[in-house]
Amino acid sequence: MENNITLIGLGAMGSVLGELLVKNRITLTVWNRTREKANTLISLGANYVPDIRTAIADSPVILLCVVNYEASREILSGLDLTGKTIIQLSSGTPADAREMQNDILARGAAYLDGVILATPPQMGQPSTPIFFSGDEQVFREQESTLKILAGHLAYMGPAVGAAAAWDLAILSTMFGMQFGFLHGARIMEAEGISVGALGNVTSTLSPVLAEMVQEVGQDIENSRFDQPLSSLEICAYCFELLERHATEGGITAPFPAFGLEQLNLGRAAGFGKERLSAMIKIMR
Repeated sequence: MENNITLIGLGAMGSVLGELLVKNRITLTVWNRTREKANTLISLGANYVPDIRTAIADSPVILLCVVNYEASREILSGLDLTGKTIIQLSSGTPADAREMQNDILARGAAYLDGVILATPPQMGQPSTPIFFSGDEQVFREQESTLKILAGHLAYMGPAVGAAAAWDLAILSTMFGMQFGFLHGARIMEAEGISVGALGNVTSTLSPVLAEMVQEVGQDIENSRFDQPLSSLEICAYCFELLERHATEGGITAPFPAFGLEQLNLGRAAGFGKERLSAMIKIMR
């Protein structure tokens, strides 16, 4: 367990990470462009250093939690990183992670890439997930310290872009669901039904919805698109109903319009009698 860490970035997430580390007796150096954001951590015992070179020199492990990889590269530009361990917890793409790793390794430091799949208030809980990828030895060496930040740590493999890929895939799934829910909320409003009730009922259905997503993943993994319980054609008809109701209810319909446009591509390709998962063949 590493007891001496420098934390770079004190936004909403970085500040929470800093509090967790200090409260768990980690010797913490912090750096941020504006000192005001460090005041709470200073009061808890963290050491604020205004000079980035000194902040990097203070600790063997550097934890980055800034807006993106570009900001990380800008902050670390020209600094001596020899012998350091750099742990990235900023947002980006797999290509960002690969570029960052190449740069860090060339400068004589070890590198681990990570993504936080939670909001600041959820940090420090046993179920909070952080995914990591890249150097497994670095992950194992820092695992006990990182568990202070989140109880559910997952090592996603040696390909350094894997964690970012997982993050983007889960974000795509999450936002797809959210936009579907937003359209559902407009349906409820148009019909004078409680939107809050829709949220509550959807929550109770989450195990069923999760099984459906899991089945689609297995279909794609095994190229199993025939013998559907609900064909692509039936799914397209459901989107036609959504579009028709939008017209009847005076609702703007970008969500069903997009879905139907995609499903019509599947129909045109001859996949109407296959499973919805057959749409992956259109998207490849």
